[in-house]
Amino acid sequence: MRVLKTAVIVLAIASAAGAQPAVRRATNIQGLLAYPGFYHQRPILIVGKVVTQEDGTIRVSDEAGSIRVVFKGAAPDGQDEVRGEFWDLGRMKPDEPRLANVDLRRTFHIDPDGPWPRPGEMTAIMATTVASASPPAAPSIRAVVLDPARYLDQKITVVGQYEGRNLAGDLPDAPAKSRYDFVLRSADSAIWVINMRPKGKDFDLSLDARIDTGRWLTVAGVVRQGRGLQWIDAEAGSLALAKPPTETPAVEEAPVRVPAGPPPEVVFSAPTQDETDVSLTANVRIQFSRDIDAATLKGRVRAAYLSAESAERGEPDTPAADFTTQYNAGNRVLQIKFTRPLERFRTLKLQLLDGILGTDRQPLKPWTLTFVLGGS
Repeated sequence: MRVLKTAVIVLAIASAAGAQPAVRRATNIQGLLAYPGFYHQRPILIVGKVVTQEDGTIRVSDEAGSIRVVFKGAAPDGQDEVRGEFWDLGRMKPDEPRLANVDLRRTFHIDPDGPWPRPGEMTAIMATTVASASPPAAPSIRAVVLDPARYLDQKITVVGQYEGRNLAGDLPDAPAKSRYDFVLRSADSAIWVINMRPKGKDFDLSLDARIDTGRWLTVAGVVRQGRGLQWIDAEAGSLALAKPPTETPAVEEAPVRVPAGPPPEVVFSAPTQDETDVSLTANVRIQFSRDIDAATLKGRVRAAYLSAESAERGEPDTPAADFTTQYNAGNRVLQIKFTRPLERFRTLKLQLLDGILGTDRQPLKPWTLTFVLGGS
């Protein structure tokens, strides 16, 4: 089998039709390379220089790297927009329904009967269009995200909607540069703002309260980047409330029609179902079969002691089992940490409620784990 190399391949299909796609994310090549798990099976848009080579292959590139483009049609040479759905083949299986109409050998040089690529090793954009891109008339969140090198280390002013500490899950990670890092979003694009508390005349916005999201702000600062992320350093800049800009919504092309993959499911948990004598300091780990949209976990994880046991003990109230959650997209694991030692000799019931979605918007079936705690 041909040795697999880390690559991003863009597969473009000239015409397609299908169901309404998920929200498109504007990003760039370095973002896709750094966070393939986050963008897996999401509609995306990138901009880069497209060149048709002597052997007929097409590549799109920017300062971060080069991406192969496979396009059924004539792709214009020059600075182009590439739109489509991003795939990380290592997070799929050879018999994935969405791969049924893809020639793996010809397109990806993969032997479907041989070793399968690991996550992040072979990625692709199943693209719908490749079209000439016009230079932006002025700096904007979208312009910075699509072409960060154009604005790097420059002071700019942008307008966007406040999204707190990435409360909508617009971005795959945080720069962790200051205690007041927050996200600004505009249309299909989002960017971090650092070194500026979201507070000013007549407003003081919470980083973690959704009620404050959606407010429009004007932010001035210097564009920086790192680890596949872009941010505006507003330490020597400014921040103020703003009015929503007048924008014409972008007309989306028809999405790629591919068979829907199987819905995500729980494939492993620790503790296991009905396990007994579980440690009072144990954490719960749950692994999924497919990538989960972390934003949909919020408010849909529940842990509680059985109230029937409290009634049997004559207790007026059942104690709470307070916890925090953390989702690791790299290995598809949800970790639940309890904020204090659990209660001795009780049964704990943990639930994943309706509404949790995979990154391709497939719903996770509600799931329950029950285990019995020991005495130490």
